[in-house]
Amino acid sequence: MNDPKLDYTNEFPVELGNPDISPYKKTNTGVDYIITLDSGISGPHVFISSIVHGNEPCGALALDWFLKNDYRPLEGKLTLGFMNTEAYLAFDPLNPNRTRWVEEDFNRLWAEGVLEDPKRKRTSEFLRANEVKNIISKTDYLLDIHSMQKPCVPLMMAGMLSKGIDLAREVGIKMPIISDSGHNEGMRMRDYLGFSKKESHKNALLVECGQHWAKSSEIVAIETMIRFLRTTSIMDKNFADDFFYKNKPINFGNDVLKVGKIITIKSENFTFDQDWQGFEKLKKGTLIGRDNQEDVYAPFEETTLIMPSKRLFPGKTAVRLAYKLDKYS
Repeated sequence: MNDPKLDYTNEFPVELGNPDISPYKKTNTGVDYIITLDSGISGPHVFISSIVHGNEPCGALALDWFLKNDYRPLEGKLTLGFMNTEAYLAFDPLNPNRTRWVEEDFNRLWAEGVLEDPKRKRTSEFLRANEVKNIISKTDYLLDIHSMQKPCVPLMMAGMLSKGIDLAREVGIKMPIISDSGHNEGMRMRDYLGFSKKESHKNALLVECGQHWAKSSEIVAIETMIRFLRTTSIMDKNFADDFFYKNKPINFGNDVLKVGKIITIKSENFTFDQDWQGFEKLKKGTLIGRDNQEDVYAPFEETTLIMPSKRLFPGKTAVRLAYKLDKYS
């Protein structure tokens, strides 16, 4: 785990501790760290995914909370997945960025045919994705729990189709909903197979819960999971009410925005014009950054910055540029 691209300075406190996931290694699915709880009653198969990136503990904390409370679905099946466990288990709070992945980004491997490519390098992430893909392919609803490099309002990433936006609105958590296609570098797990096909009943959301190691990210992850499970009907509408007695529901509004432009880095010399944190709203023509001699400007009348990155090397997404969809106002 020596990717020098991940050795950038961390200026944020590590407030979250990683839960011990060793009790969840041996499971009933035959795949380590992937647990299925079957109600025995007909209903949807729901998958809650965590630690797709090894330095994002909030999802693992949410799954650990659920399992320690010994909750069970009332109908259908619930699968709880600790995904990139090799990276997660190597986490070092003194160098927390380094364990995002072992060899490559687990969340860029999900375009059709990639995991079946016999010529592709057998990285740690490639092998793990192949272990879990069959279970994911049988899932009706996926919630993929993530967090962000910089402090920012939580975001619900709903994909490009209206069914994703509709599901996000039905879940009802008060955070902005982002319609986007992901990254030019590779497809995300939330877009895998039927999740990104209009004709399929399958649906998925990816939640960005806040800064990676902020205590608030754990609370957002648990609240999102509770509301998602209620919405998919495998838990009742009063499931985990006691959580809301102890934690005030978040409220960052429910604006729906669409990513209209993805800025993919072309050179080793990309720089931002300012230290953007995310969700800044810029007037059209505002300088955002430069890639060698090419200036990047805000293209929309009101351009919202979605997750400006600290990983500024070629092929990576520097930032996504979005505009508000007024029809959802």
